[in-house]
Amino acid sequence: MKTLILPVRLLEEILQHVERTYPSEGCGALVGNLSDDGRRRSLRAVPLPNAAVENLRRRYRIAPEDLIRIQKSARADGLEVLGYYHSHPDAEPLPSEHDRETAWPWYVYLIVRVARGRAGGLSAWQLRDDRSTFDPVALELVESEP
Repeated sequence: MKTLILPVRLLEEILQHVERTYPSEGCGALVGNLSDDGRRRSLRAVPLPNAAVENLRRRYRIAPEDLIRIQKSARADGLEVLGYYHSHPDAEPLPSEHDRETAWPWYVYLIVRVARGRAGGLSAWQLRDDRSTFDPVALELVESEP
């Protein structure tokens, strides 16, 4: 099983962000590096505006210009975009059919449940190369970066 290493302070930033965006879905990027054993180590959580134009409670979209900006910034620092996070307001942190249709293989997708404005419950996923379904990704919370 693949693993996403996430510092607790980044998780706290993500939780605060998605609580602020409730009842809309909040979203952002996870930036970091791959460890020698293939685990993904997130070093930054970058909140992004939800660019969806309808059904913001059940949809998120990251604008192409934000994707390009985040990619360029990560590369300039010798890092890469590892994946993305988003919230599911008043829904379980499981990938939806819409998530599957809009996700890209390779990236990790961290989903946070936000119930009545309070974040709680999260899971991480990776879309299979054939785009048929998501596989779970282990989430390893750490106190600080090395």
